Amino acid sequence: MSEVSLRAQVGRTPGSRESRRVRRQGMVPAIVYGRGVEPIPVAVGAHDLHVALHTEAGTNAIIRLEIDGGDTLTTMARVIEKHPYRNEYRHVDFVTIDLTQKVTAEVAIHFEGTPVGVREGGIFSPARSQVAIEALPTEIPSFIELDVSEIDIGDSLRIADLPEIEGVTYLEDPEAVVMSVTHPVAEIEEVPEELEEAELAEGEEPAEGEEAVEAEEETEGEGGE
Repeated sequence: MSEVSLRAQVGRTPGSRESRRVRRQGMVPAIVYGRGVEPIPVAVGAHDLHVALHTEAGTNAIIRLEIDGGDTLTTMARVIEKHPYRNEYRHVDFVTIDLTQKVTAEVAIHFEGTPVGVREGGIFSPARSQVAIEALPTEIPSFIELDVSEIDIGDSLRIADLPEIEGVTYLEDPEAVVMSVTHPVAEIEEVPEELEEAELAEGEEPAEGEEAVEAEEETEGEGGE
């Protein structure tokens, strides 16, 4: 697991007005807390934060947070708030960690191969893209690779089918579905317009006026006999 360094400025006053001021300066408001550490409001460079969270480890990177005028804390970014439609970070919680103690993390699942069922016309249906695990911070995998090449139509893979990784414990229901290959949806054939009109004509009931005329004609015919 890679480690990155990130400088953090102290002296930020909590509050929305101060947070807006910090963002206008190209910084991201954040807070640092953890066991034995009093919460510290800080600000980190927006670009530097983006770089720190886009290494091979992603958001599970071990971040050496260099506090201005203070110590360097070993942390992980655990609550990351982003703008709803801009690619901007709004706020981050840095949680201090002990490299000898296990932590929980969300790790991406990478599907490898093309399922047999897809080659035969089935539809690949991923049920999840991540899985919750527990591991030492230094043993969190960048991703978990799952071979799906042997999956046929109607078959699926579950959490229990994920590969065993030394030092990693899966925290989710072993029976939870990760992916499946489903039957293709049958296409409905379009009925030719001419045939559709002919069928309608055969099945149509006479209109109310037509029924009255037919009944009258039948009555007249009976009277004339």
